[in-house]
Amino acid sequence: MTTAPNFYELVGGEPTFRKLVDEFYAGVADDPILRPLYPEEDLGPANERFRLFLIQYWGGPSTYSERRGHPRLRMRHAPFRIGPAERDAWLRQMRRAVDALGLDPEHEAVLWEYLERAAHFMVNADDDTPSGLIGRIV
Repeated sequence: MTTAPNFYELVGGEPTFRKLVDEFYAGVADDPILRPLYPEEDLGPANERFRLFLIQYWGGPSTYSERRGHPRLRMRHAPFRIGPAERDAWLRQMRRAVDALGLDPEHEAVLWEYLERAAHFMVNADDDTPSGLIGRIV
């Protein structure tokens, strides 16, 4: 008996998520709003953490949890001021990255709906809250 492929498999597995996250971080590297949220000089570790998280979330290997435990996304992002401007910048870079994948419209819609929901869920400040960095994202 075979099982139906999950979303991770349907969209191409690890290479698709690697491309998505690589495209996203290529934009983050030059984004004046997002880059300061990543205190590490090299974005490689953040890239890997995010890629492994997305792979696991969409049905791929559970490497993220094996290495880092439960995702606890809001807790991991809590040290960072994430307001509407940061959310919108994140969505701009992610939109560009999703578009680069060339997914079929149905899969793109499923992925984008999740990413939009996640971006709104991470907002922890309004535009009047002072900035401040105390941690490391994902």
